[in-house]
Amino acid sequence: MLNRIVILGAGFAGLQLARRLKGSNFDITLIDQYNFHQFQPLFYQVATGRLEPSSVSFPLRKVFQNKANVHVRIANIERIDKTEKTVYTDAGIFAYDYLVIATGCTTNYFGNKNIERYAYPMKSTTEAIALRNRILLNFEAALDASPEELEGIMNIVVVGGGPTGVELSGSLAELKRNILPRDYPDMDFSRLNVYLLEAGPATLGPMSKISQQKSQSYLESMGVQVKVNTQVKDYDGKKVLLADGSTIASNTLIWAAGVTGNVPNGIDASLLVRGNRIKTDAFNRIPGTDNIFVLGDIAYMETEQFPKGHPQLANVAIAQAKNLVQNFKRLQNGKTLLPFSYKSPGTMATVGKRKAVVDLPFMSFQGRFAWFVWMFLHLMLILSVKNKLIIFINWAVSYFTNDTTLRLILLPTKHQVYLYKEEQTPIEQKIHQL
Repeated sequence: MLNRIVILGAGFAGLQLARRLKGSNFDITLIDQYNFHQFQPLFYQVATGRLEPSSVSFPLRKVFQNKANVHVRIANIERIDKTEKTVYTDAGIFAYDYLVIATGCTTNYFGNKNIERYAYPMKSTTEAIALRNRILLNFEAALDASPEELEGIMNIVVVGGGPTGVELSGSLAELKRNILPRDYPDMDFSRLNVYLLEAGPATLGPMSKISQQKSQSYLESMGVQVKVNTQVKDYDGKKVLLADGSTIASNTLIWAAGVTGNVPNGIDASLLVRGNRIKTDAFNRIPGTDNIFVLGDIAYMETEQFPKGHPQLANVAIAQAKNLVQNFKRLQNGKTLLPFSYKSPGTMATVGKRKAVVDLPFMSFQGRFAWFVWMFLHLMLILSVKNKLIIFINWAVSYFTNDTTLRLILLPTKHQVYLYKEEQTPIEQKIHQL
């Protein structure tokens, strides 16, 4: 009988594991709430009209065509029963011999219900589309907005100075400078403000000092108002309340300030650490079990090199999946498992055209060359040759023309795009009707 492996989540870790086991003598069931894999590092380009959602999303069934041992199931996970070795979902019950939890993370609002309700996250393709709609609809509404309404429309606030916040802020600044004045020649975009708020002392906190300084310098030179040591306390959909008591009028607050693990029901709470990550041993296995493994952003493994767990990066998730593939084969052959070992190849972030920062283990560099390195490595991570080509063409067109043709308003979107109708102001009702 084939060993049954159930994989929860088709992110970088889950997809990598299933792809490397396709055609093997394992029976694989891959469960995800979407029927596609999502390339999260480029969501910000979807949100700002640089790339279409299909460029960064890959149908799972296409990936596993003609692979009889891989079964894709679209479902929401309800709970795990370790005793019965089953996973309960809204699409049925799945039995396993080995279970791999690779459910990743979602946006962390730190318990603030107002921010959760009114802010715009960007952790999925659909959320990126919703944000793109909001940004574009704002400017449609601005054409006949009153001066009081215009202030909130023309202030876009990004919270979180990590790679997502930095890259999104830079992209919005380029949108303001290069594209919007041509799309809306009768509007004054000197009044459009992009704020980047970071609670810590610097942008790109985990990176080197020079990369932190350079990223902030790049953003400020592009017109982004960067405010470090600035904590957001609340947001009512109209005003951003800061910890010092000051406010910023804004109809669009983009929340990129943290993540929390998507932990399925059935996992012992004693195994959870900060950020809702699940403790594992050196083999990515849940302590006290011999058949449940955890990969990717949700996995927490303490090592000498990473005493606070590995960084939540695609490279880590992919490396863990590769190691687990070898260990599954070793389990079949009765061999001892190989511990996971990770050597960081470096980190990087882009700010705008010809502006990026790269930290390698032995050096740091910034500017045009760093930007080309960032583009090349992200292209290499894209799943299909077709998508690589489409993205490259879009980037090339954007590079030479400072423009794209992808600013489409696609409705309907998720419920967070609009407030409930009874709470909407006249300007919001107009947006809703567009």
